[in-house]
Amino acid sequence: MRHPEAYDDPKATALAEIKGQVTFKDVTFGYDKSKPVLHEVDLDVAPGEMIGLVGKSGVGKTTTVNLIARFYDVDRGAIEIDGVDVRNLRLEDLRSQIGIVLQEPFLFSGTIAENIGYGNPGATFEEIMQAAQAANAHNFIVAKADGYDTSVGERGNNLSGGEKQRVSIARALLHDPKILILDEATSSVDVETEKEIQEAVVRLIKNRTTFAIAHRLSTLRNANRLVVLDAGRIVEVGTHSELMDKKGAFYDLVALQQQTSEIIGIRE
Repeated sequence: MRHPEAYDDPKATALAEIKGQVTFKDVTFGYDKSKPVLHEVDLDVAPGEMIGLVGKSGVGKTTTVNLIARFYDVDRGAIEIDGVDVRNLRLEDLRSQIGIVLQEPFLFSGTIAENIGYGNPGATFEEIMQAAQAANAHNFIVAKADGYDTSVGERGNNLSGGEKQRVSIARALLHDPKILILDEATSSVDVETEKEIQEAVVRLIKNRTTFAIAHRLSTLRNANRLVVLDAGRIVEVGTHSELMDKKGAFYDLVALQQQTSEIIGIRE
């Protein structure tokens, strides 16, 4: 039975700071080894590059980013950061350099300031506030009766989805990682809130190696490259415009999404 948490090799390499180059070398992985989710994935991502992971549900997008953070270890092949196999890095060093913003951010029962400050336990209140401003969260926070001392409630249930997302982005900004993972960070919010989140994301990804998964493919237009997955394999790599011109797998995904949106619009 696979243990879900990776452990440190006694001879693990200490790495105080990374540049952010991420390389997949012939990576194969399955939660059940007899049923691989990813097959022979090869990908080289430069420091500071933004990669959009796209494909239908269940093709391996979230699995790909989970392997970067070593929530699981590959079955075959290797994932390297700055040329070092992640299995040879100290987990503490690796994960201290990775920031994650999820579709459903996890917030702790405490104040807004405490939840942002979790990204950097030694941060001052001024630094917490600066992170909130960069995340477009400051205005809604100070509009609340208790401001930064507002209780978020259990799992953040006192905040709206868009507010939780911006608190999560502020936390990631304060954490200041070299590698960033965005998993459906702008889904399930209204248009105005999405605009504010997108502005915050632009600030967040600056000078960071970013892997972004998005339901709305149009939100990935600014990615340096899009990586299209199908049945756990990379089938296309290129910019948004290159892949649209190619009229292959990505083009078909965009067309399908547009048709679905039109149908929903007619029904509504």
